[in-house]
Amino acid sequence: MHLVKSSDINQQFRVLFARLAITLVLISSVTSISQASDFSYPWRNKQKAIIIDAYEKNPINWHKMVQNKQIRAFIGKASDGMPSPWTCSGNATEKKICKKSFQNYWMKQQLYHTRKTLAKALGLKWGAYHLGRPGNPIAQANHFLAFAKPQKDELMALDIEHDDPKKWISFKDAEIFARQIYRRTGRYPVLYTNHNTAQRIAARRAEFPLLSRMKLWYARFKGDVRGTFPMGNWDSYTMWQFSAHPNCNKRRCLYRVNGTEPNIDVNVSPLTIAQFDKAWPFDGLVPVKKPKEENNPDILMVDNDKPEIKVASQRITTASVIAPAIGKVEAEEVALSKEASFQIASIDLDQIVVPTARERDDEPSYGITTTDYEPEYKVVIPYSEHAEDLTMQLQYLAGAL
Repeated sequence: MHLVKSSDINQQFRVLFARLAITLVLISSVTSISQASDFSYPWRNKQKAIIIDAYEKNPINWHKMVQNKQIRAFIGKASDGMPSPWTCSGNATEKKICKKSFQNYWMKQQLYHTRKTLAKALGLKWGAYHLGRPGNPIAQANHFLAFAKPQKDELMALDIEHDDPKKWISFKDAEIFARQIYRRTGRYPVLYTNHNTAQRIAARRAEFPLLSRMKLWYARFKGDVRGTFPMGNWDSYTMWQFSAHPNCNKRRCLYRVNGTEPNIDVNVSPLTIAQFDKAWPFDGLVPVKKPKEENNPDILMVDNDKPEIKVASQRITTASVIAPAIGKVEAEEVALSKEASFQIASIDLDQIVVPTARERDDEPSYGITTTDYEPEYKVVIPYSEHAEDLTMQLQYLAGAL
């Protein structure tokens, strides 16, 4: 009989346990990366580039931040709307306010260039964005270039916060802004905007052929956006702003950045770090896509002239997408399948494009209306056990309530 010492057995168990632990760690790492995709928690893949963007009031400990090697770039807020006046007039109070405004403008510019110098010295790529406001778009473009003084290796971006030309730059003026940037630099800016505004631009790409081809800096504060793309000319995002103050606090956050506070804006690229470094500063345009390629099953858009959904009248709560001139629609006695009913009832409100009438500068436009306007179209959704709340929300958004 061959005797084995208990110490030898213990040693063998320790070796096997260590190997098992290493294997489990490797499997966990591979699984985490495989579950991440360009549209579902891509930042979990450590090979994907992270981009930080900030405005002047975001405090930053630069040395702590750059310890994260996944962070490859920093985009700073540069200009905002029209430039501050160089000379002040009016009464004493008006002059005081004017001078204070210019002083704040000058201090923001100095902070911007200080941050740019520091970020580049620490090995980060640099970019700047302009917050578009109502007003002369050519003057705004010139203001941005004068403020940021962008070099050839620096990204330029135009920020359109929402589709409301009374508060933010209009789509028409945004195209003029982009063309002026191109005239002066030979490069196009990236377009920063949220999901709903991007959808409206994509839906009107024939009207805005330049704006709908600018590379998309996509703002949507959630971890999974599968089913969003393709959207118009955009097959994907160039950068995705996924974490910011709306979904990040001290208790919960999709991504925390050392050296900053939770309200810092965090973005991810679908590119690997090596690809990202080569592609920066993203100053070209995306290719034009043929209309037949833009079908998106996640967008509910029913043409009443060519109805795609026919359902018995007792099964609908409002109507399909109906133009007032057409009048009352006679629905055919065709029941909706359970599968179709569930799909329609499960559509994300954020993924619905609703064309409606809105007067802007004597030109018809599209977007979500309010009750101040007579809707040109009414949104519809067939009835199902899941659809009641969604139907009410859609009616409200369409201005039908």
